[in-house]
Amino acid sequence: MEQTTLGRHGLRVSRLWLGAMTFGRETDEAESRRILDRFVDAGGTTVDTADGYGAGASEEIVGRWLAGRPRHEVVIATKAWFPTRQGPNASGLSRAHLHEAVDASLRRLGTDYIDLYQAHLWDEHTPLEETLGTFEALVTAGKVRYVGLSNVTGWQLQRAVDLARERGWVGIASLQALYNLLDRELEWELLPAARNEGVGVVVWSPLRGGWLTGKHRPDGPAEGSRVVGADAWSWTERWDNYAHERTWRVLDALRAVADDVGRTPAQVALAWLLRRPGVTAPIVGARTVAQLEENLGAVGWTLDDEHVARLDEAGAVTPPYPYQMIADLQR
Repeated sequence: MEQTTLGRHGLRVSRLWLGAMTFGRETDEAESRRILDRFVDAGGTTVDTADGYGAGASEEIVGRWLAGRPRHEVVIATKAWFPTRQGPNASGLSRAHLHEAVDASLRRLGTDYIDLYQAHLWDEHTPLEETLGTFEALVTAGKVRYVGLSNVTGWQLQRAVDLARERGWVGIASLQALYNLLDRELEWELLPAARNEGVGVVVWSPLRGGWLTGKHRPDGPAEGSRVVGADAWSWTERWDNYAHERTWRVLDALRAVADDVGRTPAQVALAWLLRRPGVTAPIVGARTVAQLEENLGAVGWTLDDEHVARLDEAGAVTPPYPYQMIADLQR
């Protein structure tokens, strides 16, 4: 599997990241370890988890697996914001919470350092100076090597980049965000800002909870799929959010391209992301080794320009003001 740098930062990571959100939840430890082994055997180096996944269970599973391998061979990314305990400072990006959270993550992961430590969500109750100053302290202490953000707006990303630069603090190395053939909003502001500032973009939900596997049809979701059990708030890929004409147009194009290139729709959807300028890596999650095997089929080949253009057009969304106005007047 190809390796690349995280934006304009020196950390080398694999072009696919393994997402560990299912570990300890949908996937038991034995299968989780098999998934991790297969990912590394295929050349993957980067594993993404969070302290909030299974209230720390995901980190614990990754940590026990990591204990059997040379630490330098694996890049570990984790995140903090969500609570893993009760108490007044149990969540958010305050100095109080982050110092506690990073130490707990280090214990669960069984490691002396975290390669990439990410703010899981913007914290409107904590000054950004406090959060970034704490990141600087964690890097200085050797507990963390690079820092990133997840689930922020364009102005929030830009302000964090600018503030870190102004204070001489460790820079923002990565942005982890929702992006796929059905969710294109990242293209309006966040992706251009990240590219301009040399921030690596790592994509979560690249298959949108199974929608881009091509298994759903207009007459209803595939039986047993995650979409079937999605409720009104916890899983935004629920049926009502995506069962409309644009989705079926994208899926038709996706299946057609998959037939042309002899790949599955999921592999083509991931390959499309790997062709997007500024995207460092999609994060692929898997409940089983079989699911991972299909995802691994997205690397080792490249989607050609014609097929990329067909997929772009099928899912194109007219941006809101002022993005479309600015684009139109530049032509």
